[in-house]
Amino acid sequence: MSWTERDLPDLTARRVVVTGGNSGIGRGTAAALAEHGADVTIACRSVEAGERVARSVRGAVTVRRLDLASLESVRAFAAAWDGPLDVLINNAGVMAPTRRATTAEGHELQFGTNHLGHFVLTGSLLPNLLAAGGGGRVVTVASIAHHGGRADVLDAGAGPGYDARHLYDNSKLANILFADELQRQAAERGLPLVSVAAHPGVSSTGLFKDREGMGGSLVVRTLAPLVMPIVLQSAKAGARPSLFAATVAEPGSYTGPQRFGESRGPIGPARRSSFAADVGLACKLWDVSEQLSGFRFPWP
Repeated sequence: MSWTERDLPDLTARRVVVTGGNSGIGRGTAAALAEHGADVTIACRSVEAGERVARSVRGAVTVRRLDLASLESVRAFAAAWDGPLDVLINNAGVMAPTRRATTAEGHELQFGTNHLGHFVLTGSLLPNLLAAGGGGRVVTVASIAHHGGRADVLDAGAGPGYDARHLYDNSKLANILFADELQRQAAERGLPLVSVAAHPGVSSTGLFKDREGMGGSLVVRTLAPLVMPIVLQSAKAGARPSLFAATVAEPGSYTGPQRFGESRGPIGPARRSSFAADVGLACKLWDVSEQLSGFRFPWP
């Protein structure tokens, strides 16, 4: 479809949280939503970086600290949120650190940040989402990398050895499984919550330069700023699936670019791998996530 950010509806009075909204896809998402009237909160580790974005955007943008690699930080962010929340965009992430790293709780960094932190954040904000008029919406940003994910996603990155890329693939598989299971559980309870997933294709973002991810390699960190703008689509284009998902996508849908192996182009329905479509695997991942985080969704 030819849908772009120009097709966004009027979002006046809609309250939105974008994790990792201080750079890349998150920044493009936060900026477009604010420019169409939404009251946007950028949730990120670096408040200073977030404030720079807020000053550059037309519209209402505030910044609050959130470190998804710390469940204490996640719980504190949610506890401080006051009132309804219309849209939560689970966007932040880390990609392929050169060495194994862990979260504050000792979980493998990619699984802990990309999935587990967002799992607890979403559940902690569930009452606020359900208090939104017409029910809230949760957007979980995945990746075409999920096609490399396997059933060992249930190991949560704790298996032997360290394959950074495979663990990243698994964390993105976890994103889709979580989004789908969240929609199933809300629907089973007759709740108006909408859960959808999206992926940006392959875009020029800070993930390639992040020292905690692929940017831990000096070669990648040096070449990325030179090569990415030439061979990859812009972060603005990469934000379109998230913007569509945040506003008009159907419950349970998965949106992404349609051309060149879903790496770029007009947006539309994205393909799930067989593992991503496995309802049983999604249920098991939900149970594993509860066990690892010690958190259960406060369903009404």
